[in-house]
Amino acid sequence: MTPALDAEINGILDANNQYQIGVTLIDLSNGSSHQYGVQAPFEAASTAKVLAAAAYYHLVETGEVSLDDPLGDYTSGLQIKDMIQESDNDSWSLIMDAVGYSELQAYAASIGVSYDPLNNTLTPSEMASILADLYTGKLLNQQDTAQLLSYMQNTNYEFLIPAAVPAGISVFHKYGLLDDELHDASVLTKGTSSYVFVVYTKGQNESDIPARTDVFHQLTQAVVTGLF
Repeated sequence: MTPALDAEINGILDANNQYQIGVTLIDLSNGSSHQYGVQAPFEAASTAKVLAAAAYYHLVETGEVSLDDPLGDYTSGLQIKDMIQESDNDSWSLIMDAVGYSELQAYAASIGVSYDPLNNTLTPSEMASILADLYTGKLLNQQDTAQLLSYMQNTNYEFLIPAAVPAGISVFHKYGLLDDELHDASVLTKGTSSYVFVVYTKGQNESDIPARTDVFHQLTQAVVTGLF
């Protein structure tokens, strides 16, 4: 992170102050975190599906459930894949019910995140911390970490952060889109360099999604140019 990158990100936010935008960057080599713009809670939309998936995998690792357990029309493992890769809301509901709302809230608290499944709010920095802990293996074992991250590639909505990342940089991400909320939460990695990059936005309604998508691209281009 450099003063020049800080200034560029802040400049993009200032130029688009008709929206509420919160950005968090974490350097995974040393854990340093930089926050920009709005850091109050946003409605997390589908980005919170990563938290639900991690909570279920945690139950798998403690022996309370299995990825082969029947859940709805499929196994819980397939429901997690659909929840993350296809952002399926029915799968999300099944996984959250299987974990339990109070248990999900307790799991979030155990990793330092204040989360109520009923209001589904997170700050950009809380979402970034979830991804940082996931990617660095603090949440799950190596096999489950790799599987969950694999679902965060080639998703059904690659038009935000991934669309502005050049070839050679890997992207693991989960987007969120709900009414006036448009978010993307990612890990960017190349060689030995890895960063968490989260952008949460709130606009007027879905009509300004194309304009906000352009803001995601501007921010992403600034970050990849400044960090890689």
